[in-house]
Amino acid sequence: MKIGIVCYPTFGGSGVLATELGMALSAKGHEVHFISYQQPVRLNFHPNIYYHEVVVQNYPLFDFPPYETALTSSLVHVITNNNLDLLHVHYAIPHASAAYFAKQILMKEGRDIPFITTLHGTDITLVGKDPTYAPVVTFSINESDAITAVSQNLKEETYKHFRIEKDIQVIPNFVDTEKFRHSDKEHFKKMLAPNGERILAHVSNFRKVKRVEDVIRVFEKVHAAVPSKLLMIGDGPERQNAEELCRCLGVCNDIRFLGKQEQMDEILSITDLFLLPSQYESFGLSALEAMACGVPVISTNVGGLPEINVQSVTGFLNDVGDIEGMAENAIYILKEDDTLTGFKHRALEHAKSFERSRIIPLYEQLYEEVMNRYMKTPASGVVKQS
Repeated sequence: MKIGIVCYPTFGGSGVLATELGMALSAKGHEVHFISYQQPVRLNFHPNIYYHEVVVQNYPLFDFPPYETALTSSLVHVITNNNLDLLHVHYAIPHASAAYFAKQILMKEGRDIPFITTLHGTDITLVGKDPTYAPVVTFSINESDAITAVSQNLKEETYKHFRIEKDIQVIPNFVDTEKFRHSDKEHFKKMLAPNGERILAHVSNFRKVKRVEDVIRVFEKVHAAVPSKLLMIGDGPERQNAEELCRCLGVCNDIRFLGKQEQMDEILSITDLFLLPSQYESFGLSALEAMACGVPVISTNVGGLPEINVQSVTGFLNDVGDIEGMAENAIYILKEDDTLTGFKHRALEHAKSFERSRIIPLYEQLYEEVMNRYMKTPASGVVKQS
């Protein structure tokens, strides 16, 4: 099958999931075409993978270059030139509407192609609800030939806030346990924690919704009870505030801001506990990747997080902003070696239920269902893809 994947190329969950999905599909023999304004950060070379850059011309007339228009035109060209069978767009804004417009253009030329929209989170819970975008988001989701969401919670939120007339299938995010697994990096750990300190980590895009200052405040309390270090991985608008807070609290010497990192499996292999105090997570892919490396998780109990982080089994769930509770649970996990070992083992075992080999066939099955349904309902004068 020839599949077009439209995604954001950034470190965010939607781009990571789309990229990992495309690479897994290519390994199974599918021809995968990525369409984005930059090459996705995790995209690796494979004979079945193609990358098409969306070029946006910046004319003086435009205060904001019209990316959606450029993307639509790129989709038309890629579909036509490569005879794609299906489009899979990740993150509704503006990818679903661009796919719809491209489909309409192609139908005028006697071609037709189905598109699937995968909802990832803030495209529904934050940006999508904005009245500026809501009508277009609602329309383009309903025009999709199939809709998926990465968690049951996100599915429910979508139905709650939008007038969606179609079924939404939940296909959870997945993790490649061959890549994200514990490996022996003791030499790295000794460099960071020469006296056997516990290592905590947080990974995000440092937006307000991630509540990165809560990470610092939790760590301050853990640090006072258990010798420990904190790794802050990622970058974004809240990084400066977090750095200033750690100086105010006097814990900067034991916190490292590492910026964006690609070898996350190596960093997680030296981590003892993962902190994710977000205001909302539609799924929490970074937490799942940590668990796959045998790292227990302290997270909030919002969105899709309870679907992956099992209370008192793989870690603990707390209310948003419950600094005291998160710190107490973190100290409980970290204080005794036997307790920490038990949580590490259970985190790994639970992560295996989200292994890539279990989830990819669900997408392949959906693709086949959409293609079969599409081939049985030809539109007058329109050539279906073959």
